[in-house]
This record gives sequence, C-alpha cells and structure tokens, in this order.
Amino acid sequence: MIRSARLVSLAIFAAASLATPALAKGPKAHPKSHSAMNQTPAAHYAAALADPARPAADRERDAVRLPAELLAFAQIDAGESVGDWVMGGGYFTRVLAAAVGSKGHVYAFQPGEFIAFRAQYGVDQKAVDAAYANVDAVAGPFAAPAFPVKLDTIVTIQNFHDLYLKPFPADTGPKAVASLFAALKPGGALVVVDHSAASGTGTTLADALHRIDKAAVISALTGAGFELEAESPLYAHPADPRSANVFDPAIRGKTDQFALRFRKPG
Repeated sequence: MIRSARLVSLAIFAAASLATPALAKGPKAHPKSHSAMNQTPAAHYAAALADPARPAADRERDAVRLPAELLAFAQIDAGESVGDWVMGGGYFTRVLAAAVGSKGHVYAFQPGEFIAFRAQYGVDQKAVDAAYANVDAVAGPFAAPAFPVKLDTIVTIQNFHDLYLKPFPADTGPKAVASLFAALKPGGALVVVDHSAASGTGTTLADALHRIDKAAVISALTGAGFELEAESPLYAHPADPRSANVFDPAIRGKTDQFALRFRKPG
C-alpha cells in the first residue's frame, strides 16, 4: 500500500524434501496451464517457505501473513505462470517463486506511479528479479500492467483499494480490472486480499482509511466478467471495528481482511 496523503503532495497520483533452493538468475522457464482443481500438498507450500533465499525479515512476518495458507487458497501449482500485481517489497513474490519452482514463472508487477512516488519500489523490484531465475519484473501504469504472457493466476495483496485513491483518475479501477481479466488465461484465477471497510461504504474510504468494502470489490470484478469462486476467513479479525486507518498503531497488523478467489470463465 502507499499512503495517499503523500501521493497527493507529490501530485501523483512450499514439495522438496527439505527446502526449495533459490534459483540462480538464468534461462527462463515456460509456464504451464492452470489446474482448476489444485491438489498440491501442504508439504510443498511448507518447503517454499523454507527456501533459504528468503530474508529473515520475511520469515518473521509469516506468523501474521500466513503465506502457506494463502498459497493453498490461491491453488498455486508448481509450474504455473503467476502474476504478482503490485509486488511491494517482494515478500510474496519470493514465496511464489519458490512455490511455482523452476518450471514455473512469476511476473512481478510494480506500478510506474509507485516507483515515481518512492524509488525504493523500483530497487526492490530489480533485486527480486535479479535474485530468481523464474521471476521477471513487469512494468507499466497501475491500470495497465504489461504482462508478457497469459497467466494462470494473479495475486494481489492489500492493494486493490489503491485503485480508488483520489490522486488517480476516476477510471483507474475499471481499467485495471479489465486489464487483469485480459491478462489471465481462460479458467485463470484472481486472488484478492485487502483491508475491510464497513459494509455499504464502497470505495469511499480508500484514501482516509486504506480500506475497501468487500462488496465493492465483488461488484467491480463480477461486473467485468469474473466469477466469485471462494472466500476464505484466513485474515478475519472480527474485533476490528473497521473504522481506523490501517496504519494506526492500535490496529496495524490486526485489521479485518477478506480473501477472495475469482475465476475467469473458461
């Protein structure tokens, strides 16, 4: 996530026996077709988390971010081509790279607007791209990621609400949703995780609280042709009144979040 106030001021808007080793940068792997009925064992996801290339800081965050459980919900298979739409610092990109393995590929998208706002986003993207043979950096505007191939799965975590920040044009949301739909293979999946806003608030609290109403996400995506396939309570925190900014120390790391899996009709 990026803080809208700063945007305004800048006027911009786990399988292996023990662990899956990091892949040295080299020839790229070819993506494989998505299996809608994922049967990947939990051991594979656990092995992905044990990848020795993952920074210690990433491992310390696992207890809260529950990456193995999210990989299972997203039905990530070894050999898939996966898009990490708005990769941030690369925490989940690294997990995905280990999970899809040497025969899979991860396309790590960082919006040009985000890099212009904070150069470190670009630095982080280049570092992950350089560290893994099966990761490629993807450029482009927030609403038009330049994915070079059709993808089996796209994952986006805590960034869907950013489409509705006031510094971005009003049509950013619809354009991005259309781009994500087009980027997937028929039968491909889109997994969205974000901070919950109170029911009925739509997209209106994206700036003030960095939250979005789950119903607004479902409406935006189903309206563009996606089918809602599953919802997970993985990140549910019922005690969160959903009325505080997600960066508030009193609630940060304990926000109520939804996890939704959509499918592009095949």
